[in-house]
Amino acid sequence: MATSKKAATSTKAKKPVGPKPGEYPGKIVDIDVSSEMSESFLEYAYSVIYSRALPDARDGLKPVHRRILHQMADMGLRPERGHVKSARVVGEVMGKLHPHGDSAIYDALVRMAQSFSMQVPLIDGHGNFGSLDSGPAAMRYTEARLAQAAMAMVAEADEDTVDFGPNYDGQLLEPLVLPAAYPNLLVNGGSGIAVGMATNMAPHNLGEVIAATKFLIDNPKATLNQLMKHIPGPDFPTGGYLVATEGLADMGPEYRKAMEASVPQGRLGEVDDIGNAALFFATKEAAYVTGQALVIDGGQILPESLAALEAM
Repeated sequence: MATSKKAATSTKAKKPVGPKPGEYPGKIVDIDVSSEMSESFLEYAYSVIYSRALPDARDGLKPVHRRILHQMADMGLRPERGHVKSARVVGEVMGKLHPHGDSAIYDALVRMAQSFSMQVPLIDGHGNFGSLDSGPAAMRYTEARLAQAAMAMVAEADEDTVDFGPNYDGQLLEPLVLPAAYPNLLVNGGSGIAVGMATNMAPHNLGEVIAATKFLIDNPKATLNQLMKHIPGPDFPTGGYLVATEGLADMGPEYRKAMEASVPQGRLGEVDDIGNAALFFATKEAAYVTGQALVIDGGQILPESLAALEAM
């Protein structure tokens, strides 16, 4: 009796297992909804974090950016050749490698062509690719080809230098990582948002990153502070200087010292009084990804911006 009761208890506590795909067609199997929701959400969250929030440290790219560069290289859109319509590139990427919305692919393409977003742009854009204050023209109007820096990312990808995997329908192969010839993640940074996680990595100066890379090759056991002597701080494509120092205490001492001494808000050029209590000014440097529209409202300088001007 005791053995029978123990066996019954063990059977009752066993988690129900759902059928495999295609097994028991037409039959309904009871499952625990809370367990299924938990497991499915974790799988979804992992997929979204990997695809949208976390760039690969090896090439500094997320899947959509990697697929755009690979497909453009496959189309022969080299720097010495002519531009093609961005819509054509988006269609090729969406149909062969990235089965998602065309706007998401075009947004990723546009960012890689913006000199104010990327320290080293990977796409050479022709047409209106937007500004800090306004978005780009539609993909049917703009044109694109690979920039020279992108060739260092995709060169020799077809010479068995990186691993390839099947695309979404298994009909084509795509690189799992690009054979980047320089640390693109440090140079261009990265940003993204997913489920419970976001990425916002600052860009750095290409020359400084290469110098640090060469130093690390010659000195594999180099310390963080030694590397920071070559990379003293971020280098934003729009210039600027640092005004807020909160959070710097968590950085390395050399990096923190350089940040406090040198890096981003914005700087003004000439400031002229043109009457009617209005000021005209030319922006020499701007805070990273911050447009003038965020500083000026309706042609008038916002109070917080005016206070910053008076402090200069």
